[in-house]
Amino acid sequence: MAGGKLTPRQKMINLMYLVFIAMLAMNVSKEVISGFGLMNEKFESSNQNSKLSNEQMLGALDAKAAEAKGEFAAASVTAHKVKAITDNFYNYIASLKEQATKGYEVDPETGKLPYEEMDKGDNIADWFTGEGYDKKGNEIIAAINQYKVDMKAALADKKYAAIVNEIETKFDVSDVKNKEGIAIKFLSYHFKDFPAIATVAKLSAWQNDINKAESDVYSAALGKAAVAAASYSNYQAIVVLDKNAYFQGEAVTGKVVLGRYDENTKPTSFSGPGKIVNGQAVISLTAGGVGEQTIGGQFTFVEDGKTVPLKFSGKYVVVPRPNSATISADKMNVVYRGVSNPISISFAGISDKDVNASAPGLSKVGNGKYVMNPQGGNEVVINVSGKMSDGKVASDKKVFRIKGIPGPTGTIRGETGVVKGPKSNLEIATIGAKLEDFDFDVNLDVVGFNLKITGQPTVVVQGNKLNAQCKAVLSKAGRGDQVTISEIKTKLVGAGNYLLPRTAPVIFEIQ
Repeated sequence: MAGGKLTPRQKMINLMYLVFIAMLAMNVSKEVISGFGLMNEKFESSNQNSKLSNEQMLGALDAKAAEAKGEFAAASVTAHKVKAITDNFYNYIASLKEQATKGYEVDPETGKLPYEEMDKGDNIADWFTGEGYDKKGNEIIAAINQYKVDMKAALADKKYAAIVNEIETKFDVSDVKNKEGIAIKFLSYHFKDFPAIATVAKLSAWQNDINKAESDVYSAALGKAAVAAASYSNYQAIVVLDKNAYFQGEAVTGKVVLGRYDENTKPTSFSGPGKIVNGQAVISLTAGGVGEQTIGGQFTFVEDGKTVPLKFSGKYVVVPRPNSATISADKMNVVYRGVSNPISISFAGISDKDVNASAPGLSKVGNGKYVMNPQGGNEVVINVSGKMSDGKVASDKKVFRIKGIPGPTGTIRGETGVVKGPKSNLEIATIGAKLEDFDFDVNLDVVGFNLKITGQPTVVVQGNKLNAQCKAVLSKAGRGDQVTISEIKTKLVGAGNYLLPRTAPVIFEIQ
């Protein structure tokens, strides 16, 4: 982990490198030059082991991501980004080592470079120009900075902050002050005029730092993903009652537990009253006798290659079968002849698709919704039957009284009672009728009426407007005379020839 303790081996390597750097400031002997070679061998060996270890950790993270997904899948994505960045920079450093060792042949017997001969630094002279960098030197600085930028972007999550800070510290390319306090360019301070083998050892140390950062990321990804997967944000408080039905006044008992909802956690097997369907346990059983019953079983999961059993137990309550239906008029407790009366019909505990209702004039219009258009007689009986889940049938019935629609009130221009206005208004007015204080929306049509003015003969009219005879009689009337519209014949629209009871008259007073 970033910021963690170094292994004894790593401490030894770092200490040795510092010692050799200090000795280099003195008159360096061939033995010291060879010492740098030995130092490089240790770095190379450590780097090979680190590469193998990192590959194993990445493989473990990928396996966990495939098994558990969730946070591990996200951590795996981050890890692969880091691997690509790390491999690219590691290989770039390897190319610099190739440049530094150009012209030095590896001994075929020992597999080692000729360390004592590598006391010059000419191979990397193109890194520098005067006190600054040449093109190659600027390229190296740019590569280091790009590595830091890419790693910071890949490790944006704050849980990797310590690793990012360590990378920034180890690959800080700022100018370095020597013992006289003079600022020297980073590459010049570490590589200029150094023996080739010292340059190679330093570059191998960089590769070691790169591998460590990669290892820290994988360790953090594995550890943090596991913590996130177990985070309380993935849990919900679940109310578990001791049973699933209670009588009025009975004490309700139970408990509240924490349960984790994770779509990626699926059982490998299930024993109990049901079976596994699409990774979930679907319970299916026949309810026992009336009263409290128990239900139980076991899930089996696989975690890290091991079988983990998880038992469960619960209770439920069986209630008696329904034996009565609920039937009610949505508007009132009677049905009216001549209109469509809405009726709701249901059977407790039985699905609407298994409920049948029948009566003269009854028709179904939706789930549990019916319309009653009463026929003859003074009452109608609605019979209801419901088919229960075991195939048995429960039945019930309800009697409704049939009443006629109450008599409407006549209108002139939609107004009732005594309507006032000039004769010209009455001549063009429509005679209508309305049902006052009636709960149904109905359409009425006047098909005839009588017109009477005191001292004038009564005029019988067909239709809902004044005819020529009415207008002739009306012409003889004067201001203050009252015109009575009576014997209004009203039909219910859509009800055929059915005439409503006597319609109350309406009076027009001439002004």
